[in-house]
Amino acid sequence: MQTPKGAGFIAAVAILTLTVIQLAVGAFAGLDQFEGKGFGYRLIAYPFLMLIVPFIWWRVSRRKDPDAELPWGAFALIMSPFLVDVSGNTVNLYDSVDWWDNANHFFNWMLLLWGCGLLLRLLWTGPAWSLVLTITGLGAILAVGWELGEWYTFIRRGTELDGAYEDTLSDELLGTLGALLAGLIVGRKART
Repeated sequence: MQTPKGAGFIAAVAILTLTVIQLAVGAFAGLDQFEGKGFGYRLIAYPFLMLIVPFIWWRVSRRKDPDAELPWGAFALIMSPFLVDVSGNTVNLYDSVDWWDNANHFFNWMLLLWGCGLLLRLLWTGPAWSLVLTITGLGAILAVGWELGEWYTFIRRGTELDGAYEDTLSDELLGTLGALLAGLIVGRKART
């Protein structure tokens, strides 16, 4: 197996490290901006979610070619929304900037699905338009799954009940639109 190298690998390691450090601060420092936001859950879930795709890709690809270089740039894109989310909490943007949550759902889904789309493009044999639809659909499914996770950690315990239904619908819409933009970016360069 090759030693990982390149800007994508460095970016992925930096993103993971900065995310975990902030998660630990959020879970254990007792600061107000982290209160009631599930940072104990996030400290477990985020690193797992950030590493599961690279791990699965590595396991599958090493069977075919043990020396194949991993697509670290795509992995860094997949990991980056977690850093953006945690950093937004660290500097208290969710509670101090009204539009921050909405912007996150759009741009984080764009980043996440851009990375996923780059991975799909490596395997894709169909037309570019179907890749765009697949990336958008995957984004919509992940947006619903994310909102279920938010419900489990925040809403069912009553810490975010005000406007929860409206917020959920707009978050799913913005996530899907971000995924559509990612699909268009990836599909534009895909083979037809």
